Amino acid sequence: MVFLTTKMMQRSALFVTFGGLVTCLITTFLPLWKTMNSDLNEVENWFSGLWHMCLYTEEVGIQCKAYDTLMGLPLDLQISRVLMLVSVGTGGLALLAAFPGLEGVDICVGQPGLKRQLLILGGVLSWVSGLTTLAPVSIVAYTTVVEFWDQGFPDVMPRWEYGEAMFSGWFGGLALVTGGTLFFISVCMEDFDQRPPSVPNSPQVKHRSKHYLKTEVL
Repeated sequence: MVFLTTKMMQRSALFVTFGGLVTCLITTFLPLWKTMNSDLNEVENWFSGLWHMCLYTEEVGIQCKAYDTLMGLPLDLQISRVLMLVSVGTGGLALLAAFPGLEGVDICVGQPGLKRQLLILGGVLSWVSGLTTLAPVSIVAYTTVVEFWDQGFPDVMPRWEYGEAMFSGWFGGLALVTGGTLFFISVCMEDFDQRPPSVPNSPQVKHRSKHYLKTEVL
């Protein structure tokens, strides 16, 4: 395909990685990881995130309060905080590392080996960022399911359910992994373009000497 070039693949990888990083950054601070609505009081909706607990009522609106202490948080939230911050940091480093390695950027000009290494480093960091996003979201999702189906709680007691931030976290993590994969593909495409042309295994062409017939004109 004409549009499937190394330059377009690198630009696509950078765009997808940037979109995944922005999504993960928003997900980290959204207080919508878990939601809870009581059947006894339907006008109140509770929202839980990594940093805040929020209550929404029709009369007052939404009110948020930060957690009082870090040590009192459940273990899954403590781990999720650390992993999401690692994800945002590695995602930013992936963009900083990959940008100088892009084709057409006037940085590291004349050093194709260094540009290639920067793209590979950007792909690895993007993969790390994506995995450290998918891990905490999946951990919180697992604990939410376990607590939802826990038979030790009374049936009338409200249970936590998935919030919108869970799905945005999965989307952002997959986008970062996809961006890292596209960086690797662009490196492979560049190596293929720079490969010397192969010499076909054709038999040797024998040079034949031309014999001219000398004729005499009488």
